[in-house]
Amino acid sequence: MNGTQIKTLFERFAKANPKPTTELHYHTHFELLISVMLSAQATDVSVNKATAILYPIANTPTAILALGEEGLIPYIKSIGLYKTKAKNILKTCALLLELHHGQVPNTREALEALPGVGRKTANVILNTAFGEATMAVDTHIFRVANRIGLSKGKTPLAVEKDLLAVVPKQYQHDAHHWLILHGRYVCTARKPHCRECIIRDLCQCEDKEDIVISA
Repeated sequence: MNGTQIKTLFERFAKANPKPTTELHYHTHFELLISVMLSAQATDVSVNKATAILYPIANTPTAILALGEEGLIPYIKSIGLYKTKAKNILKTCALLLELHHGQVPNTREALEALPGVGRKTANVILNTAFGEATMAVDTHIFRVANRIGLSKGKTPLAVEKDLLAVVPKQYQHDAHHWLILHGRYVCTARKPHCRECIIRDLCQCEDKEDIVISA
């Protein structure tokens, strides 16, 4: 996909959805951090169901630490890997209080030093909470970027670097939201909805209607 095509692609995304954002429900930076940590290998819908019950009870590092592991698990046990996530959340809450006065830090180094926070999670926080133009490459973005011709990267980091290199600067802040939503609802892993796709004519996939690619 050449530069003109890429610019047109994101112009269309911007026109269709001028203010894209995460589908996770949150009110504070801390709630966003916990929700993103819970969303690893889980759907946003399942996370939102859990946090709708959790956050009215505990939505600060101090309050979640007060629950302890046994108190936290009942709220998140419907989410995959909940035991590991509970341990990491509690460790993260302790470090936020110890090192950051209970606030979510706004640097990659500090975020990735928190248990359970990798590069993708850090990118989501930096982008959604702090307005940085980062690319949080999940399975949707990895698949879509390779399928439509924005990247040939074989790893999430390679795709992230490719996207930062080719996406026009004015679209970089919102690009990962558009690509996630496109992958979630249109360019799905199996039986993508090509007839409904607003970038069908730009897409570099050769067999648009017939492709069947696993996530």
